[in-house]
Amino acid sequence: MESPHPTPLIAQKSFRLLLFLGGFFIANAVVAEFIGAKIFSLENSFGLPLLHWKILGVEGSLNFTAGVIIWPIVFIMTDIINEYYGMRGVRTLSLITAGLIGYAFIIVYAAIHLSPASWWVGSYRHLGLEDAQTAFSAVFGQGLRIIIGSLVAFLIAQISDAFIFHKIKVRTGEKLFWIRATVSSFFSQFLDSYVVLYIAFMTGPNPWPVNQYLAVGSVNYFYKIVAAILLIPALGFVHRLIDGYLGKDLAAEMRRQAIYAN
Repeated sequence: MESPHPTPLIAQKSFRLLLFLGGFFIANAVVAEFIGAKIFSLENSFGLPLLHWKILGVEGSLNFTAGVIIWPIVFIMTDIINEYYGMRGVRTLSLITAGLIGYAFIIVYAAIHLSPASWWVGSYRHLGLEDAQTAFSAVFGQGLRIIIGSLVAFLIAQISDAFIFHKIKVRTGEKLFWIRATVSSFFSQFLDSYVVLYIAFMTGPNPWPVNQYLAVGSVNYFYKIVAAILLIPALGFVHRLIDGYLGKDLAAEMRRQAIYAN
């Protein structure tokens, strides 16, 4: 006999977990897009000597967009969500996230084109900033090709990550979570590294030389792979934490159902 007072949806652990994972996933993806306007030196940030690399005749050091700091977290969340909610969960959440990122950029561009208050334009001169409007536009007004490239790369990487993770899980079952998470990240990060650079810097009026495109993409991919390997312990920790929250039986049932959530 069914309970006369069914458990409200918001009280169900599986739903609350999805809310938290989805919210954290979206927040990290949106923040990564906006902080990506800053280029930082990895070596200088940690007080290390510059590492001079040379690939295909192109030289440089470890300079990345600030967004790479948290993009690995996004892909960890992808695998965690896939583990408990399946490919359909990842695909749905990725489409929602891409739409929200696009919406955020539209709102930011609208804000850029609002007429600034005259007093506000010079309100940061005590910090050495002459024109606040120009600074605001420069920081938030990313180029259209960069935005499109980032969104396309995000969707391709997410869908490929979810697909590869799922295929490995079908073959391995509940075992080897960290292996399917890492392998799927290797493939998806490869696509992400090169797709965004191709759309952003190879399709415009002044495209990069091919060797520069391949060299920069290779360095970015190497960074993401190292980050993925270093985060393997975090994957296991989060997996155990969620299993503890859900309980053994519910966690096992959700993981089993996730295999069929295509």
